[in-house]
Amino acid sequence: MNDSFRIGLVSVSDRASQGVYQDQGIPALEQWLQSALLTAHVCEQRLIPDDRATIERTLIELVDERGCSLVLTTGGTGPAVRDVTPEATLAVADREMPGFGEQMRQISLNFVPTAILSRQVAVIRGRSLIINLPGQPKSIRETLEGLRDADGHQTVHGIFAAVPYCIDLIGGPYLETDAKVCKAFRPKSALRPPAG
Repeated sequence: MNDSFRIGLVSVSDRASQGVYQDQGIPALEQWLQSALLTAHVCEQRLIPDDRATIERTLIELVDERGCSLVLTTGGTGPAVRDVTPEATLAVADREMPGFGEQMRQISLNFVPTAILSRQVAVIRGRSLIINLPGQPKSIRETLEGLRDADGHQTVHGIFAAVPYCIDLIGGPYLETDAKVCKAFRPKSALRPPAG
């Protein structure tokens, strides 16, 4: 049911989890989801350190125990020694979805050449989609929403346009988005009438 749609939001950061600075990842994700999703949803938040075992446990808990159909992580995807989010994500996966990471890097390359250093991955665990996102709020929005020209026309699709249909295909709930923010793509055969 739509009102039971649960989204896990995981910010992976040693310093933010220790209170050294304020986490910006989860507020940015929540704000974007609030603007983009028409489907009622509940967010489960976790702020955790860059520790592989902790990340794995958190992802398993959100999917297997809390019933999240979508889990979005932010942080820990670079090449630094402490960046282990992709390894933890792959460790709990049933299947990998490489197109998400490829598209995120493609979007970010429009802004910085160091986007090729990002190792974001996306995977399926059971009936849940888990996606690693960048750490900066601006990059989070760009990768989810895509890029637009000065007239507001979509020039590059964001990854979230494919998320609702992916969740359909793995047996999750039907997600509806606000097309002004992010138009979800589904083949005509998979469309349902708008919720009344």
